[in-house]
Amino acid sequence: MSRFPEDSFDRLPAHPERVGAHRGPKPRGRGWIVFAWAALATVLLVGAGVTYLAVINNNIQFTDAFGGGSSSSAAPSETPTPTPTITPITDGALSVTILNGTDNVGLAGRVGEVATTGGWSIGTMANASQTDFPTTTVYYEDPANEAAALGLAQLLGGAAVELSTSFPGANLTVVLGTDYAGPGLDGGADAPADTPSADVTG
Repeated sequence: MSRFPEDSFDRLPAHPERVGAHRGPKPRGRGWIVFAWAALATVLLVGAGVTYLAVINNNIQFTDAFGGGSSSSAAPSETPTPTPTITPITDGALSVTILNGTDNVGLAGRVGEVATTGGWSIGTMANASQTDFPTTTVYYEDPANEAAALGLAQLLGGAAVELSTSFPGANLTVVLGTDYAGPGLDGGADAPADTPSADVTG
């Protein structure tokens, strides 16, 4: 067997210090590049998720548990029923009682004269059993007489009106209260005197 002369490759150390391929040094900033790509991917995924949820929320229609069909957040609006307007009238065919619920002597007689001049039929003018009645009110017993009650109340300076069955014997009953400031509040000596007291139970 032929033998070749020894060279430098034949004299290798028993335990070489490095084994394998030689690697160059790692480039600087490689870790930041990886982090930047990861952050960008996260932002894109979050944005895509938000957009998807927005589209889903706009397209989904929920159904109720019993009848199905799409639900609506706004209930159908109901058209309010207009309240009928009652026009005040003067009705001289109705009997009117006027009661003085104040300590102003002769007030019922003076207001009775005003009402008579205004076309009303005054039957009784009397003092009420109460002399500190607070609110001047025109009471009507029959709902059909509400327009007449409004007309009489208008003549007396805008008195209140109320449906009541507490004053039998008259279609309309006016109880003059301490707030009365209408016509006849102050009168002369020729005004008719009020008759004795009548109960005020309205």
